[in-house]
Amino acid sequence: MLKNGRRITATHVEEADGKVTYDTAAGQLSLPADIVARVIRDDAAGDTQPRPVNDRAANLPIAPPDSLTAAASNEVTRAAVHDGSVDQDYLDRLEGDAQGGSPGAVSRAILAESAAAEFEVSKGDLSSALGYYKRALEFAPDNLNLLVDSAYLHLRRSEFREALDQLDIARHSAPDSPDVAKLSGWAYYGLNRLDDAIAEWKRALQLRPDAEVQHALEKAEQDAQVEAGYRENETAHFQLKFNGDATPTLAREVLNTLEDHFAEISKDLDYTPPEPITVVLYTNQQFSDITRAPSWVGALNDGKIRVPVDGLSEMTDALSHVLKHELTHSFITQKTGGHCPVWMQEGVAQYEEGRRTSASGAKALLAAYDEHMDLSLSSYEGSWLNLDADAAAQAYAWSLAAVESLVDSGGLREISSLLDKLATGASMPAALREVSGMSYDQLAAATADYLRRTYP
Repeated sequence: MLKNGRRITATHVEEADGKVTYDTAAGQLSLPADIVARVIRDDAAGDTQPRPVNDRAANLPIAPPDSLTAAASNEVTRAAVHDGSVDQDYLDRLEGDAQGGSPGAVSRAILAESAAAEFEVSKGDLSSALGYYKRALEFAPDNLNLLVDSAYLHLRRSEFREALDQLDIARHSAPDSPDVAKLSGWAYYGLNRLDDAIAEWKRALQLRPDAEVQHALEKAEQDAQVEAGYRENETAHFQLKFNGDATPTLAREVLNTLEDHFAEISKDLDYTPPEPITVVLYTNQQFSDITRAPSWVGALNDGKIRVPVDGLSEMTDALSHVLKHELTHSFITQKTGGHCPVWMQEGVAQYEEGRRTSASGAKALLAAYDEHMDLSLSSYEGSWLNLDADAAAQAYAWSLAAVESLVDSGGLREISSLLDKLATGASMPAALREVSGMSYDQLAAATADYLRRTYP
């Protein structure tokens, strides 16, 4: 049993020299003893705790419930939020009135708390929004809209267990709610409980046609089919799935390498993901079939870290770099709630894996910049999967150079601050202006200056 509440099932567990060592199908693994709460022997095989999280499942294209986006406007809601802020004194007065239990007073308090929550959601402050929903639920613990809206926000924050707790309560009051089934499938998918996710999404479709649910169901069924025969191993921060083409030795080394990278990225970005992360080792053909990625994509993080490992029997420097790059994406996505543009994602991921601009690369980038070729970071905010190989190479190179320039001027602390600002829902230009005092054009000029100074 780990101190974060999770359990790892294993055999031949030994405690010595500040470590807990255990055997798995991938070989012998170990954890620092200070993250282990206790070792439960003999009955550990009966563990039925949820399996680890698919760290970016919150990015499935599932829209918020209607109740979260269609706020009623009336005297109470207008008094609760006005002049661009929440009137906390007004909310406190309504809460005091509601303590007496009058249905009218309780209704007004719920309306006000909901309005405040929806206002915070519009600002991107999900933590404050959840606080208002929590206060409203104290007055109406079985209110379906409050439970569903709150569960949705937990899902956006990758807090899948918390979401399930609220959805289970909602299910008792509304057993045939398609929203409850839809969001429950999302939560189970996030916990990598694919069978449960598939069952919930099938039920949601029976209750109400929904294109988003249909798409999510097809993805989950595809994952389940491909991974049906895979073996599994886990550490404190990862669940690894692999088939017979990945040796137990490689699986063990992948987990150990990922744990080392986890500690380094956590320090650099000042963030620790709340749940373990799923990693899948594929054959090259399986990787192509499941991801449908362009040929230039060597690995993918689309909710799981997916890596092709044909021909490898042990860890290599190249594989270690790939793992750290993809793991960085997991950190950034969770830290920002999925609100980070692609160029920032890829620039920081390259920087973390240890890649730096070469002299020849700097020369090519400066030539393009000086000739006014399109190196606009704003054009690199969206998906790159439709770029051809040459355009993708230029996008990666310019994004890395921009991040190097930011680190050169403000250190990794500036990168962490930018990610924090993005987490509030701010646009990248707004975050850049507030944290670094630059526009996109000024960052481009600073990047060119950095390259000239570094590679004269």
